[in-house]
Amino acid sequence: MNTTFSTSEIQNIAKKIIANAPTKTLCFYGEMGAGKTTLIKAIMKELGVIGDTSSPTFGIVNEYHDNKNKTLAYHFDFYRLEDEMEALDIGIEDYFYANKWVFIEWPEKITSFLPEDTTNIKLEVINPTDRRISF
Repeated sequence: MNTTFSTSEIQNIAKKIIANAPTKTLCFYGEMGAGKTTLIKAIMKELGVIGDTSSPTFGIVNEYHDNKNKTLAYHFDFYRLEDEMEALDIGIEDYFYANKWVFIEWPEKITSFLPEDTTNIKLEVINPTDRRISF
């Protein structure tokens, strides 16, 4: 998928990602402010996540559940990681093989640990309201 969209169309893009992603581990690439977290929140909404969703910038990982308290997804933000070995300290490999949706912001910080079967999503800023997405 390679398309340009307006931020007002983000829910439609989220639906397309869920329908077309070849894997459940999604790595989001893009500059600060490109909309990675906003897009992940939209995907979470489409998946039926209950409760607030936010970037786990300081906690590194957030776990999200459905209305039956079943774990649906994990959301990682590795922006503040100093060394990729810190990812091992939180048990990153266990998350990858839990057969849940895994959303990763700043995956370039843990390249040595990323599974081969990830879906790479690139977001580019076109202007304040438009983005280009490719995966």
